[in-house]
Amino acid sequence: MSRLLTSLFVCAGVAFASSAGAAAMTKESYNAEMDKIKAEYKADREHCSGMSGNAKDVCVEMAKGKEKVAKAEADAAYKGTEKARYDARLAHAEADYAVAKEKCDDFSGNAKDVCVKEAKAAEVKAKANAKVAHVANDASTDASNKRADASRNAMEDKRDADYKVAVEKCDSLSGDAKDQCVKNAKVRFGKS
Repeated sequence: MSRLLTSLFVCAGVAFASSAGAAAMTKESYNAEMDKIKAEYKADREHCSGMSGNAKDVCVEMAKGKEKVAKAEADAAYKGTEKARYDARLAHAEADYAVAKEKCDDFSGNAKDVCVKEAKAAEVKAKANAKVAHVANDASTDASNKRADASRNAMEDKRDADYKVAVEKCDSLSGDAKDQCVKNAKVRFGKS
C-alpha cells in the first residue's frame, strides 16, 4: 500500500515538473492525455476493489487524487498559463489532504483529531505556498506589493494552522496541564 502511495505521488510530481516548464500541448495531445488519465483512474479503482475497510477508502482517495492532479496538470500543460499551473498546485494540495484525512480514520479520539488537524495544516501550508508561487510569477506592475502581501498572508496562515494543531494536542490533557499547554501554544504562535 505504501509503495502504491509513493509511486502515485512520485508520478504526479514528475508529471507536474514536466508540465510546468513545457510548451503548451496540442489539442490532440491533450485529448489523448485525458483519455489516458481516465484509463489509469479506472485501473487504479479496480486495484482498490480487492481491498476492504479503511485501506480501500484510502486507495480510492488516492486514485481520485491522482486523477484530479493529472487532469489539472494536463490543463496546465495545454493552457500554458500561470493560473492553470496555480490550479494544478492547488489540486496537489487538495489531493494530498484528502488522502491524509482518510488515513486519519485509522485512529480514534484525540489521536484522530490531531491527525485531521495536521492534515489540514499541511493543506493550508501547501495552498499558501501555491499562492506565493502564483503571485511570484505575476508580471504586473504592482507585483512587488502583491508578493510581499502574499508572503505575509502565507506565513500567517501557516502559523494559524500550526497553532490549531498545537491546541488540538492539548485536548489530550486535563486540568492545569491542559491550561499550561494552551497557554504555551498561544505564546509560541503569537496568540493573545
